[in-house]
Amino acid sequence: MVSKHSDSKRPRQGRPPKDLAGDAKARILDAAQRVFLKKGYQGASLDEIAEVAPASKPTIYAHFPGKEALFEAVVARVLEGLTNFEGFEPKGRTVQDKLASLGSEVVERFIEETLGITRATIAEAERFPALSRHVHEAGRDQAAAAVSHVLTDATLTLSRGSKGPFGPKRSLTTAQIFMDLILLPMLMRALMGEGAKDLRSELPTFVRERVSFFLAACEADWGK
Repeated sequence: MVSKHSDSKRPRQGRPPKDLAGDAKARILDAAQRVFLKKGYQGASLDEIAEVAPASKPTIYAHFPGKEALFEAVVARVLEGLTNFEGFEPKGRTVQDKLASLGSEVVERFIEETLGITRATIAEAERFPALSRHVHEAGRDQAAAAVSHVLTDATLTLSRGSKGPFGPKRSLTTAQIFMDLILLPMLMRALMGEGAKDLRSELPTFVRERVSFFLAACEADWGK
């Protein structure tokens, strides 16, 4: 005989526990990222993403209106991880050392994490120009905003008042210039097929040269 007590302990069928249900969106994003990187935006299908997740297509549509929105969400999550510098402190005692540490960190993060997503976005730029622009602008703006805070902290001893390149009105533009000097050349080389190992071997010297140029330009700006 089966007692009422043992029967009551039997797991219920139907809806999953809330903690598992709450993981659905994360599972979908994880699966979508893998499929987009493997197949590209155009080659990816919601059916395959649903199978990899695993999740039903109605569950996907409950979180995302369609494939384009899902792709944007994947990119946004990648960028959020890349631009989260909370707790990061540049290494070194001098300003140049700290900026070199920051520059290397930015390049390492982007080369390691965004190449696949960047290639997928570029491949669809003609078909979905608005999506491509959105990804580019979001990446540039979010990264510059995050870097500007670290940059300002690392250059406190160089502060030259509110109108200088590290002042509140210009810090974001200064951060964008810093990234254009250091990140863009390395990212472009990586996109063109140069191996990560070769790029990393050049990174310390490359970053130091660019940081020296950046600081010299800042000093010239203060001298005006």
